[in-house]
Amino acid sequence: MNNKQQNMSDDVLVKHLLGEATPEERQEVQQWIAASADNRRYYEHFKLIWDESKKLDAPLNVDTDAAWGRFMQRVEREEQQATIAPPASPGPSRTIPLWSPRSLMRVAAMLVLMVGAGWLIYSITGTGDQVTLASADKVMKHTLPDGTVVTLNRNSTLSYPGAFTGETRNVTLSGEAFFDVTPDKTKPFIIDAGNSSVTVVGTSFNVKTRKDITEVIVESGIVEVAKKQKAVRLNPGQKATVTSASDAPVMEQTTDDLYRYYRTNEFVCNGIALYKVVNILNEAYNVHIEIADPKLASLPIHTTLHTNDLGQNLDVIKETFKDVLYLEQNGNSIKFRAR
Repeated sequence: MNNKQQNMSDDVLVKHLLGEATPEERQEVQQWIAASADNRRYYEHFKLIWDESKKLDAPLNVDTDAAWGRFMQRVEREEQQATIAPPASPGPSRTIPLWSPRSLMRVAAMLVLMVGAGWLIYSITGTGDQVTLASADKVMKHTLPDGTVVTLNRNSTLSYPGAFTGETRNVTLSGEAFFDVTPDKTKPFIIDAGNSSVTVVGTSFNVKTRKDITEVIVESGIVEVAKKQKAVRLNPGQKATVTSASDAPVMEQTTDDLYRYYRTNEFVCNGIALYKVVNILNEAYNVHIEIADPKLASLPIHTTLHTNDLGQNLDVIKETFKDVLYLEQNGNSIKFRAR
């Protein structure tokens, strides 16, 4: 039994989620959940990771018993060292909270071992209540402690506290995510996104930070985007771009909805220039498609592409513009050339 979990075993929780618990164990779990808010919160985090793990379909090809045994030995050694004395002055020690990254890492590792996958849905690091989500090669949807729903694009990370205390709700983003923020006028939601900060009260918007460029697109509400002391306020249908070379965010109207592709699984092209479509395909599939002739770049495309098949999308573009371009492909090199 784990004292931090008030005598509830993770193994019993797993059996409960699998539907393999005995009637006595099911009653034990229900009573434990109802006993305190901490217990309920731990269970909700545990179940969230469990539900996400079911999306994995990798074959079971590891010795889970041996691997879990080795992992548990390491966890127990670390938990014996988890009592942290205040550095400034003597006094009572404190332990890592019930829903700490260490506890969640233990759960995530167990679930990954059970499905035989080679990566974690949640890469949880840091100290205290700080949690970091890493999406790896899967789009991830996650609810923050305040009820804000975040959709994290592939190869992105989001760090946030286990509980939002103080006067603001601060998170840190690397990569791309769509935020549907729970309104709270008394506690602004602030995103640290590389070279800029995004401040909102309750709204929905997309943030993408890649290398030295941050882009914010608003779908509802009002969003403030700032670089140092210079800021712009965005309304729905507007976006701001911040670069490392710029002194302030640059505001403009949005001209397309391509940024939604990782949430909708579609590239909606309503007269969008070909170069923009190529750019989003390169990002979505991590490939390098070139438009070899500049005069092809502005060709307008009217169609809806789907994210499940790059080859099919390239075929659609070829057929759409068959009289003016052709596709040249040599290994990893993909180029559109003028006829």
